[in-house]
Amino acid sequence: MKKRGNYKFFDKFSYYIPGVGGMFALLALLLVGALMGSLLVMLLGLAFGQDFVTGYSNLISYPVMFIPPMIYASMRSNANSMNKNGRKLDNNHFAPVGAVMCAILAAAGTLATGFWSDGLVSLLPEMPPMLKSALEGLTSGNFWLNFITVSIFAPLFEEWLCRGMILRGLLTGARIKPAWAIVISAVFFALIHFNPWQAIPAFIIGCLLGYVYYRTGSIKLTMLMHFTNNTFALVCGHIDALKEMDSWMDFMPAAQYTVTASACFLLTILVALSFRKVHLEQAEGNIDAVPSIFETDEKQILH
Repeated sequence: MKKRGNYKFFDKFSYYIPGVGGMFALLALLLVGALMGSLLVMLLGLAFGQDFVTGYSNLISYPVMFIPPMIYASMRSNANSMNKNGRKLDNNHFAPVGAVMCAILAAAGTLATGFWSDGLVSLLPEMPPMLKSALEGLTSGNFWLNFITVSIFAPLFEEWLCRGMILRGLLTGARIKPAWAIVISAVFFALIHFNPWQAIPAFIIGCLLGYVYYRTGSIKLTMLMHFTNNTFALVCGHIDALKEMDSWMDFMPAAQYTVTASACFLLTILVALSFRKVHLEQAEGNIDAVPSIFETDEKQILH
């Protein structure tokens, strides 16, 4: 057998297609990773002082949180790869809309959805001071450290988990109806934010992310959407006039917000309708099958 090396990050997980049980296993391992990250930060704080923890805690603990589920998924994928077919995490189904137009529509739809969903968050009680301080630290602290965590790590790791593993598994493994699979994956996405003030917009944006993934199969595209949303929030957190606002309703008159939010809601609908034009190759979504390594090698021998 020809020795093969795989240097594509997402391809390492193609052969693990988690069902509903796998979804809960990944969630449990994510919680284990969160505990590991917290313990590591605590130990580093004891060794290097509180200033170190304040400046670098998120940068250190956030990626550590995803190590256990990634190791588990990689091991399961490797074990399955010899005798089971897989499904690619990242695909490129953009016709006839086109990759560039899909990227523009996705970014615009993400910003629009984030704006109007902000009005729903304003209906919640006031955020606890400790949580508010923690979230402000992610958007108004050191810009470049937060950029790595919020704009690079979060889109990469969360899209890998919520769309690449969970939604892909629900669509192609559990064979759940696409609408329900998208909603369930969005609920999962909301839950891993651990508080309702982030969970509500995360669920709404997660539905849009899930629909885009279902139509295109492109995790790169959902990562772009996630990057757009998080970077916009990060930039706003460094604009003096916007730093203190809890929602956009604090920044503009109610009538102006209502008109703008309504326009953004319509834009979200138009973006979703635009992605409906992408040709759907199979009912479970545009997520391509990958033959097992044994089957691939057998075909190569026959040829």
